[in-house]
Amino acid sequence: MISLCMIVKNEEAVIGRCLDSIKNVVEEINIVDTGSTDRTKEIARDYTDRIYDFEWVDDFAAARNFSFEKATQEYILWLDADDVLAEKDTEKFSALKQTLQPSVDAVAMDYHLAFDEYGNVTFYIKRNRLVKRKRQFRWIGAVHEYLEVGGTIVQSDIAVTHLPLHHDSDRNLRIYEKRLERGEAFTPRDFFYFANELADHLLYERAISYYEKFLATNKGWIEDNITACSKLADCYFQLGQPEKELQATFRSFIYDRPRPEFCCRLGYYFLNRNALETAVFWYTLATQQTETTMGFVNKACSTWLPHLQLCVCHSRLGDHESAYHHNEKARKYRPTDPNVLHNKHYLEGIMQKYILY
Repeated sequence: MISLCMIVKNEEAVIGRCLDSIKNVVEEINIVDTGSTDRTKEIARDYTDRIYDFEWVDDFAAARNFSFEKATQEYILWLDADDVLAEKDTEKFSALKQTLQPSVDAVAMDYHLAFDEYGNVTFYIKRNRLVKRKRQFRWIGAVHEYLEVGGTIVQSDIAVTHLPLHHDSDRNLRIYEKRLERGEAFTPRDFFYFANELADHLLYERAISYYEKFLATNKGWIEDNITACSKLADCYFQLGQPEKELQATFRSFIYDRPRPEFCCRLGYYFLNRNALETAVFWYTLATQQTETTMGFVNKACSTWLPHLQLCVCHSRLGDHESAYHHNEKARKYRPTDPNVLHNKHYLEGIMQKYILY
């Protein structure tokens, strides 16, 4: 029923972990190797004989489309070698297979990218993970490729967890720079992801120029537009330009309601200027937003972080009961956080004095 399709290169440290987590819920495993020089293919042979070589041409979409062409089952699942399914998600996946209707063209799953020390998911995105083979959906983009999907899409709560051990941090930047040297025309998506690579390499001023080129096209996906505003704000923060950081933050409101990340950024801006009531407004708004986006989500900005900051704001305003209330909200997510425990002890001491007097 399900073909797993993967592209890999020098993944001997993680590919076994990935395949162990998924082998019992797929009927077929297809491994496309783009030039491994380690034991990747040898390890993969313990799980499948469907292993194919693909000459690397600096094009992720080309490699992924080749992998999809090898699938023979009704649905295709794609993973990277440093992804895994936790046991609970494997169980959910098995249940999904039993109830999946023939009318479904794709299934979106959470992609958990980061966790805090308490096991809370701090950063995730939705991805269309399972797609009907007969629909012949295609990957697009040499770098930061995406799967163009349409039709009936089911939103599931199954999560794929990303657990990388290593990453060639310069690879994508090199690909973009080569494309520029060849004089290739960049799409709006190229502008966006090239700007991300520049920002990740601390080339902030150059990154700003490409974020601006991206936004000027007025053709970007709304989630990329919003992320570009966030990245612009980050760049201006790193360059020590708070007013431009503020402008980039408010610019995000052009595209959607205030997202928690931007509310927290505004709360921090006004808290640092001792505009406490204004800071309270923005942090409170952050706690009231629900995330329904297919874009990247920073869970901290709608859970413990605004509550912790509201504790600070209310304490400075002299409202210790409200401060305590918000600190307890934060403590549900971070039960042993030193800052949270310090606030708890401090506020309980103050409120006890009120009771005594």
